[in-house]
Amino acid sequence: MEQRKGLRLILFPMPLQGHLNPMLELANLLHHKGFSITIIHTQFNSLNPSTYPHFTFHSIPVALSQAEASTSDILAFISLLNVKCSEPFRECLARLLSDNQEPVACLISDLLFHFTQPVAESLKLPRILLRTSAAFSFVAYAAFPLLLEKGYLPIQDSQLEEPVIELPPLKVKDLPVLKTMEPEKYYELVSGLKKETEASDGIIFNTFEDLEGNSLATIRQEFNIPIFPIGPFHKCFPAASSSSSSSSLLSQDQSCIPWLNSQAPKSVIYVSFGSIAAISEAQFLEMAWGLANSNQPFLWVIRPGLVHGSEWLEPLPSGFLEALNGRAHIVKWAPQKEVLAHPAVGVFWTHNGWNSTLESICEGVPMICMPCLSDQMANARCVSDVWKVGLQLEHRMKRGEIETTVRKIMVEKEGEEIRERIFKLMDKANVCIKQGGSSYQSLEALVKHILSLEK
Repeated sequence: MEQRKGLRLILFPMPLQGHLNPMLELANLLHHKGFSITIIHTQFNSLNPSTYPHFTFHSIPVALSQAEASTSDILAFISLLNVKCSEPFRECLARLLSDNQEPVACLISDLLFHFTQPVAESLKLPRILLRTSAAFSFVAYAAFPLLLEKGYLPIQDSQLEEPVIELPPLKVKDLPVLKTMEPEKYYELVSGLKKETEASDGIIFNTFEDLEGNSLATIRQEFNIPIFPIGPFHKCFPAASSSSSSSSLLSQDQSCIPWLNSQAPKSVIYVSFGSIAAISEAQFLEMAWGLANSNQPFLWVIRPGLVHGSEWLEPLPSGFLEALNGRAHIVKWAPQKEVLAHPAVGVFWTHNGWNSTLESICEGVPMICMPCLSDQMANARCVSDVWKVGLQLEHRMKRGEIETTVRKIMVEKEGEEIRERIFKLMDKANVCIKQGGSSYQSLEALVKHILSLEK
């Protein structure tokens, strides 16, 4: 722990699992660097302050009805949160700035909370952004005006397989768009986020130079603000991650660890599609049969609500699990970092949310990619075509393709080559956070930048 700096940082995370975890890991890192940490959070998906006794928490009265809390239309959800949080956040921030505690150096806000820019400006408080997704998908979002002009957007079914010349190696189907009733509003939101990013005092990325150097160079060229790639957060200061399980919004089922202990090294397929993605019953059944037919043991996270129209396991055929004779273990939610670090896990079948993708790289676990929405498509394309550390299920979920893909990664030469490449990336992730590494230096630069803002 570095000497206390006598300065506070106020952090404001988006209340979704994939956004909360990196913000809290960042908070731990900056606390370790000597800053006091205050977290403003919503009553919706509220955090438990007792699990982070070294932080100060302030809850703002933003509650959502069941209908409003639905993430089936992410655009509507984000837009609603930006409206509902605006006034309570302003009041809370103004109170914190006027108390007699340590002076506040800056606000660190999730990039998706675009309303925080005018609020911070009105209170004369510097504002740094946290981008919880990849640098490459950020480049893709920044290119939306160009993509609209060139006719790639809105996406036409006839163009899905065409390459996006301006953003290699993306195909049109990989562009990070959201399924929404109002696509124009989505383009407007992305354009607004770009403007508010340009007006900020810097942006932090949970990535590292050896992974996304080209994208980071593009961002530095296009945005005249400081850029800080200091990831992978959960590896930078491992003790900072020890409490990440306590930020899980879903209860983690630890029973999977003893089950993994009983499996052979690198034999298990770990399957998890994160906290938001949803699939059809037909897709679910193709998954089930593809996994069963692969003859590999599998640990499958089936989150309640994963399958449209079902509570949990109802779509599974009668006797399906019993017929597998213990070769499968199903949980509602898993301690993912622990699972990926387990020697029994040989491949991760993932939706390619950025946290999952980064965690898989950090543990040297090859991926089977099946992106579901937004930036996940671009992440998956990088995994399969840029870093070449996984295979993509290009034709969505067909049991035969699942079986073939599992075999390629688990037992064929292609899988060996993928494993070699991901081990090299894993080594680079470990080196970048050590003294003198790119993320280590970037974190030092971030601390200096924050201190300069306060003067």
